[in-house]
Amino acid sequence: MAQEANEAPARAAQQLRLNADLVRDAGRTLRDLAPPFAATLARGSSDQAAAFAKFLLETCAGVPTLSHAPSIGSLYHATSARFAGVPLIAISQSGRSPDLIAAAEDARRQGAVVIAVVNDTASPLADLAQIVIPVHAGPETSVAATKSFVCTLVALAHLVAEWSQDAALLAALETTGEVLQQAANADWTGAVPLLKDASEMLVLGRGPTLPIAGEAALKLKETSSLHAEAFSSAEVAHGPMTLVGAGDPVLVLAPLDAARTGLHERLADFAARGANVIAAGLPEDVAPAGTILPFATDSHPVLGAIAQIQSFYALAEALSLARGRNPDSPPHLNKVTRTL
Repeated sequence: MAQEANEAPARAAQQLRLNADLVRDAGRTLRDLAPPFAATLARGSSDQAAAFAKFLLETCAGVPTLSHAPSIGSLYHATSARFAGVPLIAISQSGRSPDLIAAAEDARRQGAVVIAVVNDTASPLADLAQIVIPVHAGPETSVAATKSFVCTLVALAHLVAEWSQDAALLAALETTGEVLQQAANADWTGAVPLLKDASEMLVLGRGPTLPIAGEAALKLKETSSLHAEAFSSAEVAHGPMTLVGAGDPVLVLAPLDAARTGLHERLADFAARGANVIAAGLPEDVAPAGTILPFATDSHPVLGAIAQIQSFYALAEALSLARGRNPDSPPHLNKVTRTL
């Protein structure tokens, strides 16, 4: 897991070079298509990447985006005819999950434009797609996906930047390798003692970091058998805050954009309850009492969000080992999940 996570910065930078012409053409095609909405199709970590795509499409491209449940197409065969001419972004590391393939096939029968974002371009999902965006992560053997997730986020950011002609994001993507390498070098393992004996915790994000919080929570369950739940730092006030008391850990992945509004006050509330607040993305001079994880706050908010999961993976691996588990081979899980 650690070795593969550390490959992500170089793989992502290479991907941007290899995909430059392909993604530019795809962006032009999508601008010409001018769809009324877009949709995503994914499960697991890829579904967190899909949530990241939704954020990007709605904030950068102004395209409303829905999550298309795989079972609508794979079990019910009830994909709406309104998908005609609509981009369906199907995200899968392997491209071999039967339900995703069946759902993409059903959507294509209704006229959807299937865009496959995959690591395996020889997969069935890639074969049926009209547009294929390779993530170029290379072989990944750890059950816990790391570099493929990071590279998928970069591919989605690249696609949306070209689609929307977002000059600031396109310029920021040129620094991807440098930003991610800096994040990989950041040491978050100081949080291990606070999490080693935890049985449950919250992971907070908002805006671009909410899907990152979702992926972090998923990895904590997967590699450490730690019941972590992700919430928006705004949504957490609508009930879940009551679950947190003295000594409970709260991991905060602070966004670098307007979504950080109100975050300081929210974290102060947690600190007042005696929670162990562990935060990344907040400078020490404005953060409430707690543990501040090293993180550069001067990058584009989209790259900053991707960088946070890059830094997190080393913490997840160290925590798994500290809890006596094998992060490369969690119990009851397989690399390719074959749901129907």
